[in-house]
Amino acid sequence: MSSSALHQISPQPDAAHPLARLSAEEMRQARSVLSAAGLVGESTRFTYVGLEEPAKGEVLDTGGAVVPRRARVILLDVATGVATDTVVSLSKGEVDSRRKLDPVRDGQPAIMLEEYIAADEIVKADEGWRAAMARRGITDLDLVCPCPLSAGAATKPDEQGRRMVRVLSFVRHREADHPWAHPVDGVVAYVDLTERRVIELIDDVLLPVPSTEHNHDDPQYVGPLRTTLKPIEITQPEGPSFTVDDDVVSWEGWQFRIGFDAREGLTLHQLSLNGRDIVYRASVAEMVVPYADPSPARWWQNYFDAGEYSLGAQVNALQLGCDCLGEIHYFDAVVADDLGEPQTRPNAICMHEEDFGVLWKHTDLFTGSSETRRQRRLVISFFVTVGNYDYGFYWYLYLDGTIELECKATGVMFTSSYVPGSPYADEVAPGLGGPYHQHMWCARLDMTVDGVANTVNEVQLQRLPVGPDNPHGNAFTKQVTPLARESQAARMAEPASARAWHVVNPGKLNRLGQPVGYALFPQGQPVLAADPSASISQRAAFATHHLWVTAYDPAERYPSGDLPNQHAGGAGLPAWTARDRDLTATDVVLWHTFGLTHFPRTEDWPVMPVDRAGFTLKPVGFFDRNPTLDVPASTASHCAPTAEGDGCCS
Repeated sequence: MSSSALHQISPQPDAAHPLARLSAEEMRQARSVLSAAGLVGESTRFTYVGLEEPAKGEVLDTGGAVVPRRARVILLDVATGVATDTVVSLSKGEVDSRRKLDPVRDGQPAIMLEEYIAADEIVKADEGWRAAMARRGITDLDLVCPCPLSAGAATKPDEQGRRMVRVLSFVRHREADHPWAHPVDGVVAYVDLTERRVIELIDDVLLPVPSTEHNHDDPQYVGPLRTTLKPIEITQPEGPSFTVDDDVVSWEGWQFRIGFDAREGLTLHQLSLNGRDIVYRASVAEMVVPYADPSPARWWQNYFDAGEYSLGAQVNALQLGCDCLGEIHYFDAVVADDLGEPQTRPNAICMHEEDFGVLWKHTDLFTGSSETRRQRRLVISFFVTVGNYDYGFYWYLYLDGTIELECKATGVMFTSSYVPGSPYADEVAPGLGGPYHQHMWCARLDMTVDGVANTVNEVQLQRLPVGPDNPHGNAFTKQVTPLARESQAARMAEPASARAWHVVNPGKLNRLGQPVGYALFPQGQPVLAADPSASISQRAAFATHHLWVTAYDPAERYPSGDLPNQHAGGAGLPAWTARDRDLTATDVVLWHTFGLTHFPRTEDWPVMPVDRAGFTLKPVGFFDRNPTLDVPASTASHCAPTAEGDGCCS
């Protein structure tokens, strides 16, 4: 971005921490600065407003100096389709930079709420679409629910540079009827949002619209509720063990800062344990949901829930006893609406402690000693609703230094009319198809294991053949391979060899002379299933490997680039790693892809029980011994020794 002070307005005091979340006041100030600079008109919309985080070095090496506060704002003129990427200095009260975006080269800004509404109006006014509905016996268009979906890359010359969505439709029998049970399949409208018209209509095949209602919130459909479940009460009579100072959380030696971004949702910053740095920044930087059906009406279905739909902006307001249970601390989130005005989402982030079973246990044969300790974890979570699906993101911190991320998928699957014998869907209810698809997340882990001079080693099981050194065939060993350059660091998981990736600090040794480290343990589920030549494989290249490692660059935030919406592909990780930077004892970022491959079951309908995917980070040589020897035996009433002296306490 070019750096030029384009307009000046009253500056914001530099009181906030450099990584503090943007406040409502700062969002209003950013809007005022842009307006005063002549960049906001009647047709201007704010597709993104977020903190322009300073470079890591500026935060870690301030020397007491104040770090300026800046906001990044992506503007869209809905009348012309022109988009502008800006950075506003809140400290100086001026526009630091502005750049007009080229939709063909750069991609499009994220889809906005008002565009969903516009797409409904556009298709219902189109004669061809209305005729396609009538051909299927649908004449009451008030009951039709057009579903605007991200368009993917342009497939024809006349799509180049257009701001588009592709619209599939569902129909309700009445206002309270959930439309997902009644897909109007075989027809899709290509909508130009700027010109506000349907530019192409695909009316491929006449398929029956499933008619049976399946409303999971209808007592008549659900039937009598079970009465056998007894209450479970979670109590902490003395309160929780964590403390919160503004957005800084401290818990059992852990300390970190809560962040929230309209694109990524919850972010964790400067995560440390007992004063030792581990992760500078952790987030889910992208998520893609590719579908398998190659039919003319559906082949393009691939959604980037962060980059195209602004994942964080879809955050739910959580409810005690439903979404979170126990002694809860909530954080509100502030996001800007389409007009740049701040909106507060109450109870957006939930934090609480959970008992997590046995931490460690041993009954000694020789001494008679019997000791048990309970594991506990701190849970930081949020939930979003993106169209039909609901996603929960749960970060877990454990007493033994373990970090986990668990992503939960639930909600309602995106349905189709079922064609008997289809190789791309399963029948989940009479005449109703559950199309095959994947949910692929990419976690961005900006590591600082005892400092920024880190190296990544690939560690796995190595089987050894029978020979002079292994005469009985029982031997195996550990293979350690440094990922020395970015060209070597696009990697696949191998569950059969227990492959893991160790982030070590060669300059910091434990008492045995080993470099301290943290290891990433993947689940190793399938990566992107599409052919390498497919458009989605170019646009979501991050999902073709389980791991990428890059040298830190503050501009490299999103694995598919800044604007994946309608981008042709090749941005993000493929472009960055082509530089083939050195990764030895340097500031490294891990990009970990993990996910679910969903072949829908009948049990997933009409609302899907939670399915889970995630990963684990564990200390490896980071401590000199088990760091939880000081955890006391439980004194909870369920663990109290009896008069005879037995029980689970020591």
